[in-house]
Amino acid sequence: MEDDLPERLRTQLKAQRHRRELSLEALAAASGVSRSMISDIERGTKIPTVLVLARLATALGVTVARLLGEDQPERVIVRRAAEQPVITDPGGWERRILSPTLPGVEFELIRTTIPAGVVLGSFAAHAAGSREYVAVETGELTVTVDGVRHRLATGDALYYAGDAVHEFANPGTTECVYYTAMHVAKEPA
Repeated sequence: MEDDLPERLRTQLKAQRHRRELSLEALAAASGVSRSMISDIERGTKIPTVLVLARLATALGVTVARLLGEDQPERVIVRRAAEQPVITDPGGWERRILSPTLPGVEFELIRTTIPAGVVLGSFAAHAAGSREYVAVETGELTVTVDGVRHRLATGDALYYAGDAVHEFANPGTTECVYYTAMHVAKEPA
């Protein structure tokens, strides 16, 4: 699935940008990602980090899953492990998208694996009305929402309004695996 990542991302990013009638400059301003990086991604010459993908998706009002895949309108969809988009960040952490991309639905179920002591960084606020749920399968996770830290251990869960800046880090000495269920609300027209 990773082999065709640049082509799928190139196609979807450009389609989403055009659907919203955004120039490269406008998307760069909205996302905080440079115009040249967006252009490189759309040409398929660069693969962005997970944080860059998240910033672009947030600026477009969609999930990362939508940028990586096409709508699947079937009533039942099985996502085999080999078919799930996996993005590995240069920092050593991995994001696996478990949910399919459904028409008109901006929802993502994600499994993230973070090595000990790794800080993922800051994710931009989504549109008002967005929601995120986090559940730690193993290890420790610190989730910072609007500057307030919440330390979670194995089995702990957290909900927060997705229209807040949020950060993730593994402060522990072992790998952390956690799940995020995210609903991105549509921006009011």
